[in-house]
Amino acid sequence: MAAQNEHDVQSGADPSANQSNEVMDTGSKGILKWVEDMGNKLPHPFWIFVWICILIVVLSGITAFFGVSAIHPDDGSLVEAQNLISGEGLRRFLEEMVTNFAHFAPFGLVLVMLMGVSIAERSGLLAVALRTIAFSVPKKIVLPVIFIIGACGNIGSDAGIVIVPPIAALIFTQMGLHPIAGLVAGYAGATAGFTANFFIAGTDVLLAGISTEITSQMPGGMEVSATANWYFMIVSTIMLGFGGAFIARKYTIPRCEKFQLLGTFDHEITDGSLSDVERKGLKRAGIALLIYTIAIVLLVAPSGAPLRNQLTGGIVPSPFLRGLIPILFFFFAIPGYFYGKATGAIKKPNDILKQMEHGMKELSGYIVLMLVVAQFINLFSWSNLDTILAITGADFLKSTGLTGPVLFILFMILVAILNIFLGSGSAKWAIFAPIFIPMLAQLSFSPAFVQLLYRIGDSITNCVTPLYVYFPLLLGWVHKYNKNIGIGTIVSLLIPYAVILFIMWVVLLFAWYIIGLPIGVGEFIYIQ
Repeated sequence: MAAQNEHDVQSGADPSANQSNEVMDTGSKGILKWVEDMGNKLPHPFWIFVWICILIVVLSGITAFFGVSAIHPDDGSLVEAQNLISGEGLRRFLEEMVTNFAHFAPFGLVLVMLMGVSIAERSGLLAVALRTIAFSVPKKIVLPVIFIIGACGNIGSDAGIVIVPPIAALIFTQMGLHPIAGLVAGYAGATAGFTANFFIAGTDVLLAGISTEITSQMPGGMEVSATANWYFMIVSTIMLGFGGAFIARKYTIPRCEKFQLLGTFDHEITDGSLSDVERKGLKRAGIALLIYTIAIVLLVAPSGAPLRNQLTGGIVPSPFLRGLIPILFFFFAIPGYFYGKATGAIKKPNDILKQMEHGMKELSGYIVLMLVVAQFINLFSWSNLDTILAITGADFLKSTGLTGPVLFILFMILVAILNIFLGSGSAKWAIFAPIFIPMLAQLSFSPAFVQLLYRIGDSITNCVTPLYVYFPLLLGWVHKYNKNIGIGTIVSLLIPYAVILFIMWVVLLFAWYIIGLPIGVGEFIYIQ
């Protein structure tokens, strides 16, 4: 189906002529159909965020008037709702609006990463390399590998979310599958599995630091290390890989077969064979990539290397991990340049600029949307409503008096729901940790186990919330293939990942709980 539609587009047919005025049958049923229909009635995300910003401003005024507040469990300070409908609020908004946009962290990450990826893509390297992989690796392994790579992408912070979905779309195309199915699968793997990894990542260090700050004030002064959840997360990564592959085959791929391709693309489905020019380009790109990789290893591996932590000598955290985005930029740009030179796609230096500019043109809609998304996040933070909401939710769960497995599930569900509205995982953990680590420690549950529960809930709903800062990026990618697909359709495609993977994660957790396996290096479910 995907192959035929792409052929129609490239041969000059206009499939949109028969679809633009019709309701598209996407194959969804039941609650997914309801979610899709309701979501597709929503306006463009830009206007959604505009109205949310207005709502936050109004709520800030109302809550401040009634003196809504909460006690921060970390330091006992009073967190009061701040009125943004005031002279001070107006001044702050006008003075910081541009700064909010320019300093919005995901914005710079996306631009830098995709400029490098654009060189590799426009030169032809990415399509040829992925085509080779797609035809040399068994299809049963390709899908789990995409999810595992997506989950492990969090070692570079959010880099995996930017890189994996478009690459997955290309791989799906070369396999004769619909590219939108690849986008959805890649995005789900990189977001729902954000906390899982084969390696120790920045997330482990950040959350462990907050946990240790709380446990240091408890009797015994326990320390939570960055490897506290490592064993469980390694197995979780494998589970997410095969679980995500099952969902893709069962739900995503069949539904996406109904979507027409209404764009013009550079990548085509082939038989996997390479021309002499392509082989020459791959060889030169491979040599360049090998030299670059050796250089990075020499800058990281030796003791006292410049990209190691200069105080501890470690890699987590280190300049290497903090600088992973520019390192990945050159990882794609350098071999892309040598491939382009060998194949003739790059004839002069200015061709590189054109390739990078092409990547930025495709991001124009995302750039516009980030203007209002950045304001939303900062207005929510300025009002203190984000912190008050999280504290109130945690206090409610504590007041139930529940213990054991029921509490675990409710805790993860609460975190998952709040994660739809509050993006920062570390900020939420700074609120939850002072409440739930001491509370569950009284039941002999280890701080590392409480942190593990939090991480599951904090990851699983990343993929389904339109308020996630990278969701507009996914929307833009999907619209490259079919502009008629709305927010509701995309969310309905992602819901099975959130629901099924959460159930699988809970089953894995309770299997671990029953057997009593260590969850990390020297860490168990119960305090030893």
